[in-house]
Amino acid sequence: MTNQTLTALLEGNHEHVESRPAGYFDSVQDGQQPSVVSICCADSRVSQEGMWTVDEPGWLFTPSNIGNQAWEPDGDRVVNGNLLYPVEYTGTKTIAVVGHTGCGAVTAAYEAVIGEGGNHPTGIQKWVGALVPVVEDGLDAIDTDVEDAAVVNRLVEYNVDRQVEFLSESNEIPDDVAVYGFVYDLHGAYGGPRGRTYLINEDGETDTETIQSDVGGKYQASVSRLSP
Repeated sequence: MTNQTLTALLEGNHEHVESRPAGYFDSVQDGQQPSVVSICCADSRVSQEGMWTVDEPGWLFTPSNIGNQAWEPDGDRVVNGNLLYPVEYTGTKTIAVVGHTGCGAVTAAYEAVIGEGGNHPTGIQKWVGALVPVVEDGLDAIDTDVEDAAVVNRLVEYNVDRQVEFLSESNEIPDDVAVYGFVYDLHGAYGGPRGRTYLINEDGETDTETIQSDVGGKYQASVSRLSP
């Protein structure tokens, strides 16, 4: 770490401390009961608190991993412990699975499937490898007669759908927990403003008109899909 970067970290935290009002942490000092756990792709461009404008501590539980995967990447196919923790121990009743356009993990798995992938360190390869079967199935399910960037974004949607499906069918997730699938649009791929998070899956429902009817009003523009 360079001195300049260290200074930026320390200065950022100083501003964080100075901007918090008195009693900011009082309500969560002795525990947490987050309303939402958001499993997001690990990416410096995708801020979970930022995309939802979360300003208060304790509302959003924020695990991330390569490819926003809801399962453990090796061994038995069980719910990822970072995601399961708030559901199991803090009463969280809403799960958001958040992919993003141009996802590097989905791209790496896609390149592996078409024979263009490179070697990755073991700790990365296990996550990419877990996505390879998803991408293989996805390529049979989506329209691939488009440029590679568009294929990847459609595979991002397909992956989000599979993660939602996995959670909805898992015995580890109670029936009263809602599971939503989103794609954070960094590239304007959906035709709207960059930074919009599009709801593509509502507890397994993927029909946009049905979901738009559920959300209603001004939020209908936040429901869209690239693939049917």
